[in-house]
Amino acid sequence: MPSNVQGGKTFGLLKEQQRQKLEEINKEYLEDQKYRDEDDLAEKLEGFKNKYAEFDLNDQGEIDLMGLKRMMEKLGVPKTHLELKKMIVEVTGGGSSNTINYRDFVKMMLGKRSAVLKLVLVFEDKANGSPGKPAGPPPKRDIASLP
Repeated sequence: MPSNVQGGKTFGLLKEQQRQKLEEINKEYLEDQKYRDEDDLAEKLEGFKNKYAEFDLNDQGEIDLMGLKRMMEKLGVPKTHLELKKMIVEVTGGGSSNTINYRDFVKMMLGKRSAVLKLVLVFEDKANGSPGKPAGPPPKRDIASLP
């Protein structure tokens, strides 16, 4: 590979490799007997993959403290570093790393426990999925339609 590759191309390749890895993990979940009763599992996993890839800033297959911080800010729920660390422990079960890997992320999203991160993401999906205020000026009303 030439060493003067443009940053964008390299980034695109990294993202593609990352998505491949996440896709392989998704296949494991699709074949896992434990999750076979889950409704719309393939769609959910696809959504998890996209959400995860968006915030895996270092493309190492892990969301670190800064990635989680950015995720929470983007979702409109900024957290302190201490809260972020607690969230990571809640998702990972308290491993030694300060990162959330994709398997932990999917387990949390499919699991019964309600971790803070899961609640925020589910809430955000519901907020984005529901029709918000209509865009544009309010519709014209006539006297007869008033209460």
